[in-house]
Amino acid sequence: MKEAKPKISITGATGLVGRALVAQLTALGRFEVLALTRQFPANRVTGAEYLLVEGLSSQTQWLGAMDGVHTVVHAAARVHVMHDTEADPLTVFRAVNVEGTLNLARQAAAAGVKRFVFISSVKVNGESTRPGCAFTETDAPDPQDAYGLSKHEAEQGLRQIAADTGMEVVIIRPPLVYGPGVKANFAALMHAVERGWPLPLGAVHNQRSLVALDNLVDFIVTCITHPQAANQTFLVSDGQDLSTIELVRGMARAAGVPARLLPVPVWALQAGATLLGKGDAVQRLCGHLQVDISKARSLLGWVPPVSVAEGLRRVVGCQTEI
Repeated sequence: MKEAKPKISITGATGLVGRALVAQLTALGRFEVLALTRQFPANRVTGAEYLLVEGLSSQTQWLGAMDGVHTVVHAAARVHVMHDTEADPLTVFRAVNVEGTLNLARQAAAAGVKRFVFISSVKVNGESTRPGCAFTETDAPDPQDAYGLSKHEAEQGLRQIAADTGMEVVIIRPPLVYGPGVKANFAALMHAVERGWPLPLGAVHNQRSLVALDNLVDFIVTCITHPQAANQTFLVSDGQDLSTIELVRGMARAAGVPARLLPVPVWALQAGATLLGKGDAVQRLCGHLQVDISKARSLLGWVPPVSVAEGLRRVVGCQTEI
């Protein structure tokens, strides 16, 4: 008799990461895929089952979403926003990212789910690193904003649930994720590069870790299946850190256009951005944020399958040789 395929439930199944994960798991043909979403997408992934669920909260009932499920991948969250208009952002983040996550995990454990893969954030580690001093999984957490704090508190609660119930928990902390469909600052920068706009970033010699969507999805699949991933926390990236100059040049090559970089001093960029209320955005372009993926490589034998050049090519859909 043919052995049943492991059933994987994915929250946030219509988001950037969730949709790509649904597509990859379905394409592999080794899994039964249940995509959990608040509304059916216009283009469903053929071969995946979709189930409508309530919003993520402490009261959500995950009826039917855990039946026969081997692994839950929790990618749904209230995401970081640059200009939050909530009077008390931390309370709102906690309601979704902490209470909603732990409610889901408790119901998963009660239903007999074996493994719970949580998509957290590098913001649990902090906002920046010193040059050459990459974040590691053993560093003391240092979240600096409400989003990062909510992810940290969710991680703590999940570890306690794992200890209490025996359900395996895997925590993944990605830095900035880029890929087809990416939005926010990365999309704005790509838009400017594609149109040949001069950018005042030619003096930014920083180092930042990013992760291509395909690399993150591949790593999540590894964490679903690898026995050594159980009850571990991982940082993940492309394994190739970039300066902002290198990123802009890579975007330009991928788009088949010249990079137009003006060597404006970083101090001048930061001063101007502060006056315009854009200090946080410039810090992300000028500051250092590196992660060390040695643990993923050594414990799981994981190697990023997609290069930065190829990842950027896939963002712009251009086959220009890099």
